[in-house]
Amino acid sequence: MPVRSAMTLLLATICVAGCVERTLTINTAPEGAMVYLNDEEIGRTPVSKQFTWYGDYDVVIRMEGYKTLKTHAKVLEPWYQFPPLDFVSECLVPMTLRDDHYVEYELDPQELPNHEELVERAKQFKERTLYSEQ
Repeated sequence: MPVRSAMTLLLATICVAGCVERTLTINTAPEGAMVYLNDEEIGRTPVSKQFTWYGDYDVVIRMEGYKTLKTHAKVLEPWYQFPPLDFVSECLVPMTLRDDHYVEYELDPQELPNHEELVERAKQFKERTLYSEQ
């Protein structure tokens, strides 16, 4: 077997040996809210999603009877994911490393306006639309 083929086989074997599994788990109080991560629906809380890239993720959480929450989840890499250590943890460590991140949000109840406020807002809207057409 030529040296080049042996080196390729050795590198392929080494790189299959290890890896890092990254998981982001989002929970809310109360549970059962729909979660959107970077505009992708991922499910109802508590929900876990595997990810590849570290960084800032857009999070939108919706639940009937509660205010929609638009926020961010910053996922920071652990020390073993900085270059050149990332090569070691991804390819040379002969086991799977787990990097789990947990984020929890508390939802605020939606405040509905009372009847008088709705009537007043409707009157104001009607006046604005009538005067804007002239």
